[in-house]
Order: sequence, then C-alpha cells, then structure tokens
Amino acid sequence: MNSEPILVVPGEKKSIFFEIFFKSTKSIKIISPLILICNKRILDNEIKKYKFRQKIEIIDLDKILEKKFINKKIYLIDITNQKPKNYIQLCFKVAFKLIKKGLSKKLINGPINKSKTFKGKYLGVTEYVAKNFKQKNCAMLIYNEKLSVCPVTTHLPLKSVTKKITKKLIREKIEIIDHFFKKFLNFKPKIGIVGLNPHCESIFQFNEDTKIISPVVNSMKKKYWVRGPIPADTIFLKNNRKKFNVIIGMYHDQVLTPFKTLFKYNAINITLGLPFIRISPDHGIAENIIGKNLANPDSLIEAIKFFNYKK
Repeated sequence: MNSEPILVVPGEKKSIFFEIFFKSTKSIKIISPLILICNKRILDNEIKKYKFRQKIEIIDLDKILEKKFINKKIYLIDITNQKPKNYIQLCFKVAFKLIKKGLSKKLINGPINKSKTFKGKYLGVTEYVAKNFKQKNCAMLIYNEKLSVCPVTTHLPLKSVTKKITKKLIREKIEIIDHFFKKFLNFKPKIGIVGLNPHCESIFQFNEDTKIISPVVNSMKKKYWVRGPIPADTIFLKNNRKKFNVIIGMYHDQVLTPFKTLFKYNAINITLGLPFIRISPDHGIAENIIGKNLANPDSLIEAIKFFNYKK
C-alpha cells in the first residue's frame, strides 16, 4: 500500500536546504513519496552542484489528484514563476491547495528569510500558515523525543513580550500540546511552565508569575499534567528537565537557547493546531556555508523520520 506523500517547500532559492535534502535522502530509508514544490531550473542547478543521481519525476499539477504515487520516489511540481517578490509564497500556496484538496496532511518547508518574505505582516511561518488555514490558536513546538519546548510568544522583540503574555494564551498552548501528544504520540505529556522573571520574582508591584502564570497552572492541574512556574535558570538542569516531556517558556530565546545547547540539530519545528502537520528543520538559511557541503542534515532527517512513522 502506498503511503501518503510528503509535500516539500524548499524555501529560499539560496540556502542550504537542497544540500541537506540530498544528504537526507541518501542517508535514511525513505518510505513516503516526496513531492518537491519549487522551480525546476533552481532544482536542476542544485542537482548538478551536489551530483544527486536519484531520478525525480515531474508531475502535472492539474492531474495530480489522479496520480498514483510510488513509495520512496521523489516528484516535482515545477513553479515556473520565480520572481523574488512572490516565489516562496507561490510554492506555499500550491502546497496549501493540495492539502485542502486532501492529497496530503504532511508538509515540510525549508528555511526562509521572514522579513523579506512576509515584510512584517507575519512574525514567522507558524503565523503565516495559521492565517491561511484560518486557525487562531497554534503553537510552535520544537520537538525531540527526549524533551520538547514551546515558546508562548514566538518571534517578538523582548520589549513586547510582557504585553502579550495572558492567561488565555498560556492556557491555549497547554491544551494544544496535550492534544497533539495524545493524538499523534499516544501519551499524556508532562508539561513544565517557565516563569517570566528571574527566580519567578519581581521587585515591582505586578508580578506576571504570581498574577498570570500561577493561576493558569493551578486551574489546569486536575485535567492536565502541568507544573510551574519554575525559574528559567534551573528548569533545564538535568534532574529537573527529566521530569518533563515539554517545557513551555514565555519567549523564544528563554527555551530555544538551552534546548539547542542540549540537542543541537537533533530537533524539528512542528506547528500545532493546524488541520495537518507542518514541520521545518530547526535551523535557518545558513548563508555562510551555502555551497560548501558543510550543512548538517540531522534536523531534516528527523522531520522525514517523523512523517515516515507517524500516521
């Protein structure tokens, strides 16, 4: 029986994605069909550069729903329009269209330059995808089998974080994470909540940890396995972090910095709360090593593995 295809939007025309894609398909056993959504000329140049020899079949977008895909095979939907202003969004729109038509519920995208692609309209890909599927409550989960993290606020300047932290937002993240783990990973997650302030204390009259975070955690303990707030400077110590499957932080670098120190490239970025699963490798464009054959494919390998074995 053929597996559901994985849609792949490579992202920026100049990035390390094709290098890690070719390395990934060589180094692991691919089960599902892979459908690249990008410009053929760009792909051909990358194939030549990295001497990739696996055959890639071009498919007609108008007849794609009638197509019988073969496991382990790579396909291409050629996006002929590659104008800098809208090329990446055109690729995404094709993927979204195919998801809405029921072809697949699996999407991988490569790194993109958020400021150039979204021009301030969206904070990142998580928000962009959520908007296109009219989903208000989504979460960015950086996933590893040993430990995952989720920032309550995503790509916000630090000065804006406190204004965005609300009981409702924290509650939504806990609910979305719990639902995802039970539905796709078949177990109830143990969730730790990081405090906002040093030692979860504040010299000011209003303390977010006691006024916002603690009441949410206490109100949800009966239904969810959740603890907190826990100080950021101790929660990632070995004896503390092993108590949890997921650690939720109040802002991006609060949880991403210690997480990447621990797991490096062995993680994937999953958008939760969508009617499908969207994953991206947990790294950026890496302009400094493009074309040097130095890029580490581990994160993309983990993304493909996740889809290979999760229904």
